Amino acid sequence: MLKRYLLFLLILITACVPRPVADLSTPTPATPDPTLTAQTFLEAWQINDYAGMYSLLSPLSHDAVSLEEFSARYESVARQAALQAVETRLLAVEKNGFTAHVQYSVVLHTSIVGDIARDTEMQLVYASSRWTVAWADAMILPELAGGNTLHMELQIPARANIYDRSGLGLAVQGEAVAVGVQPGLITDEGAVLNALSALLGLTPEAIQQKYANARPDWYVPIGEASAADVQASLGALSALSGVILSPYTTRYYPLGGIAPHVVGYLSAIPPEKVGDYQRKGYQPDERVGAAGLEAWGEPYLAGARGGRLTVVTPTGQVAAVLAESQPQPAQALYTTLDRNLQIAAQQGLGDFIGTVIVMDPASGGILALASNPQFDPNLFDPTNRNSEALQAVLDNPAKPLFNRATQGLYPPGSVFKVPMMAAALMSGLYRPESHYTCTGVWDLLGPSAIKYDWTVTFGVPPHGTINLVQGLAFSCDAYFYTIAFDLYQYNADYMSQVARQFGLGEYTQVGQVAEAQGLIPDPEWKQAAYGEPWTPGDSVNMGIGQGFVLVTPLQIAEMMAAVRNGGTLYRPQVVGRIAPPGGGATYQLEPIINGKLPTTAEQLAVIKEGLHAVTSVQHGTAYHRFLNIGLPVAGKTGTAEDPASGGEPHAWFAGYTEADRADKPDIVIVVLVENKGEGSEWAAPIFRRIVETYFYGGKQTLYPWEAEFGVNATPTP
Repeated sequence: MLKRYLLFLLILITACVPRPVADLSTPTPATPDPTLTAQTFLEAWQINDYAGMYSLLSPLSHDAVSLEEFSARYESVARQAALQAVETRLLAVEKNGFTAHVQYSVVLHTSIVGDIARDTEMQLVYASSRWTVAWADAMILPELAGGNTLHMELQIPARANIYDRSGLGLAVQGEAVAVGVQPGLITDEGAVLNALSALLGLTPEAIQQKYANARPDWYVPIGEASAADVQASLGALSALSGVILSPYTTRYYPLGGIAPHVVGYLSAIPPEKVGDYQRKGYQPDERVGAAGLEAWGEPYLAGARGGRLTVVTPTGQVAAVLAESQPQPAQALYTTLDRNLQIAAQQGLGDFIGTVIVMDPASGGILALASNPQFDPNLFDPTNRNSEALQAVLDNPAKPLFNRATQGLYPPGSVFKVPMMAAALMSGLYRPESHYTCTGVWDLLGPSAIKYDWTVTFGVPPHGTINLVQGLAFSCDAYFYTIAFDLYQYNADYMSQVARQFGLGEYTQVGQVAEAQGLIPDPEWKQAAYGEPWTPGDSVNMGIGQGFVLVTPLQIAEMMAAVRNGGTLYRPQVVGRIAPPGGGATYQLEPIINGKLPTTAEQLAVIKEGLHAVTSVQHGTAYHRFLNIGLPVAGKTGTAEDPASGGEPHAWFAGYTEADRADKPDIVIVVLVENKGEGSEWAAPIFRRIVETYFYGGKQTLYPWEAEFGVNATPTP
């Protein structure tokens, strides 16, 4: 009994003693530093990586906004603010368990209203074993909290004009008139042709050809004219039945485009580039420079836009003005082109496919650059009724938009004998008096590779025994085959090295229009391109500008300018100065030296003697083309086989004047006519006409193929 009582008492006492309370909670784990997440988010914003930013958002933020909505929010801010760059900097990071508070500064660099700087903040939450961003609108700018948006009210200055060297318009803002005809309504065709010819600068034959195959009820585009010119002759025009005039406001290119491959044109902003342009302050429906100087000079021609950047509430109310600026006038481009000489170059080419370049050898300034077929840049304006003709331009297999002067790649033919002659002299293997006897047949590569001089092709006596100067003047292929063969033995790469030092196969770096590089081949190139070694035959073909050699006409112009000026390769340029209305020039052309010819003064003098003899010595290849021209000229003919087409060869004439007149600086001219024939027959006469226009102010000599100026004889030679 006593034992039971003591046991009961022990249990009772034990039950009354307080026991320790078990700790059922989990210790708070240590979370990592949230700084890296915040920094990564901000750095992704700086490079417009919206997907990267979105990947860092918290689950709740993902539920609240989709990637598309998130990206659109940031892109809207970028476009409305004309945002160029975002700059961010962390100021402070405070962690509190599973949350963190981040303070940072943001600077929006805009292209219109300058910089917008704010301090703002973001909240981070720790979820799924990582820090995530609890996103809010105010993280962009505090003013955007609650769904507010930005809106830019733009002030756009008038687009500046493009002029020639004397201030004559090449691309101008203003009123224009689309001119067309309805053939069935024409009652006095002679009067219509004469009136439109005077207004548009086209020959009556060219106008008539435009509607020759049209139905009587068709509208046929003829061209465009300025509103002022139409107004001046409105009385006569309105009296002509069948002529249709449609005014419009536009970017007007006079005479259907003067140097269109240099000046370029405007077009609508491509859809894929709308965002980029909006970041520069452009409206999506604006037209911008799409080619030539219109594109290159866009930052000058468009001016500095002004604007007022406001914060707009979801109900459309302006809540605040963030920043504003005033527009600055656009700046006009004054080109190096001579408008009258440019027109002469375009007309001089006629209907031939090819190019004419006229250059100042003392500076590299381009006075004229014509590429055929041409195109009318006015057709790119959809408000122009004649724009329906644009598709035919785009579909033309002759590629009118292609700039043959700077982008066309051609074998130079015998024009290449200029650097070849230099290589011969520089090597020491040849002297000016080095003689060669030309029989018309050349066989140093063996009986299976016999070559013939051009005299054999034309059935004229071979050149006989001639010196090096005569070899260039008479363009003796056999002499230059021998030079190339000897130079191969001397150094297989030597000709290529010298040709590059003459500016061939290298970009001229004109910059203001697109250009191709060309190709001066060498043993290393052939091995890489064909897996074959360079052979003596490769050098021999190269010796007369054939084989793998490809050049642009602009490179030939740069080379000939260097020969004329004593050895300096000046960079070709087409912009003379840039200036705002009534203000001083912000840019003025300064000659830029690309290099120097590798010849000595004595060697260059020998080359110039040969080029002068081409036009002044009997049996010179262009002697008969420059009789009685009235001033000394020098140059080189070229007849380049075209393996690409297998058709007639390309005709070249490249040279310069030697008048040394104080009132008329000498000029360099390069003429290329595609697939037409001999350089002396087709290119040299065009060269002569440009010289006569420049020095005498008008057309002087009919082409061999003309019945009258601008009208081809029938049949053509």
